[in-house]
Amino acid sequence: MLLPADWQAKLRLRLAFPLTSVQLCLLAIIAGFLAAFIILLFRLTIIGIQSFFLERTDDFSGIAEGYRWVLPFVAAFLISVMAMLVGLSHYRVGIAYVIHRIKTRYGVMPFWNTFNQFFGGIIALTSGFSVGREGPSVHLGAFGAGLLGQYLRLPYNSIRILAGCGIAAAISASFNTPLAAVIFVMEVVLREYRIHVFVPVMLASVVGALLTRGVFGMGNDLAALKIVSISGWHLPYLVLCGIAIGAAAYVFNQSIWRILKWFQKWHLALKLLLAAAITAAVGHLVPQAMGAETGAIFYAVTASTEFWLLLTILLAKFLLTIVAVGLAVPGGVIGPVFGIGILAGTLLAFLPVFVSGDASLSGTYATLGMAGFMAATLHAPLAALVAVMELSYNPDIIVPAMLVITCAYVTTVQLFKNKSIFVLQLELQQLPYKLAPADDVLQKVGVLAMLDKEYVVLSASEEDKIEAILTEKPAHQLLIQATDNPERPFLLIDYDLDASMTGQSTLLHQPIQGLSHQATMAEVHTLLDEQKGGVVYIFDPEQPKQLLGLIRWEQVRALLTKQNNLI
Repeated sequence: MLLPADWQAKLRLRLAFPLTSVQLCLLAIIAGFLAAFIILLFRLTIIGIQSFFLERTDDFSGIAEGYRWVLPFVAAFLISVMAMLVGLSHYRVGIAYVIHRIKTRYGVMPFWNTFNQFFGGIIALTSGFSVGREGPSVHLGAFGAGLLGQYLRLPYNSIRILAGCGIAAAISASFNTPLAAVIFVMEVVLREYRIHVFVPVMLASVVGALLTRGVFGMGNDLAALKIVSISGWHLPYLVLCGIAIGAAAYVFNQSIWRILKWFQKWHLALKLLLAAAITAAVGHLVPQAMGAETGAIFYAVTASTEFWLLLTILLAKFLLTIVAVGLAVPGGVIGPVFGIGILAGTLLAFLPVFVSGDASLSGTYATLGMAGFMAATLHAPLAALVAVMELSYNPDIIVPAMLVITCAYVTTVQLFKNKSIFVLQLELQQLPYKLAPADDVLQKVGVLAMLDKEYVVLSASEEDKIEAILTEKPAHQLLIQATDNPERPFLLIDYDLDASMTGQSTLLHQPIQGLSHQATMAEVHTLLDEQKGGVVYIFDPEQPKQLLGLIRWEQVRALLTKQNNLI
């Protein structure tokens, strides 16, 4: 272990409390570094492989037609073989799966799922599938940060926060948007705003941004787009643009959902083969639509006056993204969403450009299209606004972006009843992502924060002392007997009230269930909820016969009724 045993015990005890602490902040920095390092390795591997056959990263229009036909099929074959060797049960990847693990497993990511995500993501992104790098980034970031928490055997409530830190660092390292990464984690992944969570997540995001800037510099994907101020007469038109983008987001999400549903029972290899065939065919006709968002940004800048070319790229990009995401290609959806939104915004700029004669408006509308489409598809309006602010470095974009985002989001939610793309994926895969109100509260407190030390432990040889101790012990004190049975190492000893009423002094030796010191009060609630009473003992898995303390049902009830100031 990295720390002495007594330091580890103090660290775990401190992190069991849902409070801001120096210890958690330091761990967040380390977790952010680990996550960002994995993402930089991921990005550099993709860039290195693409440098062998692409003149410019993520631009497949300059390579021979034969390569564009072959690459998707080779990628589909490699991903299928790898997934079957590892096991198809380990193929669940992406942001939706991470949200599921955050809610149900405190963000602890299985190794083999991460293995599939790392190598499968590299293969998919280097071969031209229309998927983004943020899906693998979120998965890998959560794994790297969770690995630290598991290694130190920290309480699960703190591992959950560290997983959020890893995700923020990963997104920050992917897009160089540290604040948007924080908001995305709080708004989409964790779905909560608490100061003891916000601070460490923010620190980890800073680490991710610093590392990516050290390797790739200060630039970002939108640096080539020129942002100019727009006058008030654009605002009514921006409302219409937002409504149109909201409607397009509904079509996009529903199309992915339908493909997921139609091909749900297909074998993975067949789904990837179909995705490869469609990607190769469309890529043969419109190679500019292949890859993530970088190519779309390039053509939005260099061909902003070519309406039919941009419309063709938009429709092809729309189709390829729906196919890739719906047919289980291991990549993200946010990158293509950026590209689609930028292309849509550039096309919507043609009318104001025609009216005003100012061609420089295209970059502003492209950025606004990206913001609106991201907000409407992901149900992340605040993250979309912050992303635009960070990527554009221009305060003039804020007011029009707020207008477009609001109109797009309200349209897709109110008019079309559209759900987030991640929620649609989770519901179709029957992966739980919601917690009961009680579990939502109790997951934030580790059992170490609530240990009850008011008990007496007796060995099996001290059976004759039980009567005397039961007579003298305070009413709140419990008597525990250690046994040699590994399945029931501790017994709760108490009077049998029914027997005592008849004059007998029969004692009850009741087995009590145990939980690891990493558990939260939610697991205690699960064990004791049925009888609405009892106790659970807490132990260290490395020393299972050493009793760390007890948790009573009364303590669970106190947390739920807010009689305890921990929450």
